[in-house]
Order: sequence, then structure tokens, then C-alpha cells
Amino acid sequence: MTAIELAQQLRAAFPGAIGEPQEFRGEITLKVLDAERIVEVCTFAKKDLAFDYLVDLSSVDNYGEDPRFTLVYELYGYGHHCHLRLKTDVSEEKSEAPTISGVWRTANWHEREIYDMMGVRFAGHPDLRRILMWEGYPYFPLRKDFPLSGKPSEVPEVAFTKTAPLEGGPFVTIAGGKDRIAREPRVRLPETDTPRMPENGNQTT
Repeated sequence: MTAIELAQQLRAAFPGAIGEPQEFRGEITLKVLDAERIVEVCTFAKKDLAFDYLVDLSSVDNYGEDPRFTLVYELYGYGHHCHLRLKTDVSEEKSEAPTISGVWRTANWHEREIYDMMGVRFAGHPDLRRILMWEGYPYFPLRKDFPLSGKPSEVPEVAFTKTAPLEGGPFVTIAGGKDRIAREPRVRLPETDTPRMPENGNQTT
């Protein structure tokens, strides 16, 4: 059984709910047209098509577009060794999708990270709280409208921050440059933005 054959089986099980398979560099992606159906689609993929491993769950901010957010589910089956990607869209107005933590328990922390960084909530999640930032932090740092210059915040008796500028700092890739090495932030000296060159002529971090 190939990934495209498994994708066609999944699509046939949900008529009108899943778009045509898209192939790119040997990887197959299916679009679940209604985010509210993601749980039943994932359940079928696991139980009937043996996608027993949720490799990753991530999110994309399509800033300036509607719907704004895309959730990306990376599935794998240890029995058939096939990979399948599912995508579904979530509007900025709703900013919510059903949790799949009841299908794969590993989704628990993935969904918490998406909530923390992007602000998309997961209905039915057993413990939806921030996983990196502190509770009460008012922003979602991976949204594209969050400035590189940072934002100040204050939560009395919990934490407060001044702005933490990133733009132009040693950990931000420089646009342009003669090659990818020159753009790589880890090889630059903060004071000069020039690559470090040891005596043997090979760049180092």
C-alpha cells in the first residue's frame, strides 16, 4: 500500500470533506475542508489505515489572508512505512479547532504549544494552558504581526519584561548577503555582524 493509495481511501471514506491529494517531492497532502471534522478523519486514519504515529502537529499564520491559520498534521504508519500530511484551516475570528489528543496522546503538548505561540485554541483539550510563556502573557509570539522589536508586558506578582529587541541582533538572519553562510546568525559576531573565521580559514560558531 502506498501513501497515495491510503490517501485515496481516506478521501473516499469522507465524501466531499477532503480535497484532492496534492503531491510534492514524494509527499502526499490532503486538505480537510472543515476543521470540525478533523477528529473523525484522524480517528479513521489511525484505526482503519494504521497511521499509528502522530509525527508532529504545527501551525501556519497566513497573515493577511482568510482563513488566517492552517493546522498541519504529520502522520506516519510503522506497519506500512507511509507518511501522510493533513491540513485544515481555522479562521482568525474563531481561532479554534477540536483537539485530537483523544486520538494520539502526543497531540496534547503539540496543541498546547500552538495555543501558546499562535493563539489557536483546541476545544476539548484536557489541559489547555501555556507551555512556554507564563500564564497571563497577553501575546502570541509566533504570529506574524508580533514585532521583532518585541512588546513589553507586565503581569503583577508573576513576571514582567521590557522589550527584547531581536531585529539586527546576533540571532536573527540577515536578509540578502552573498550566500547562506553570510546570512547565518550563529556565525556572526554581535559587534560586527561578520562571520567568525578561525586561523584555518573554516567558519565556526
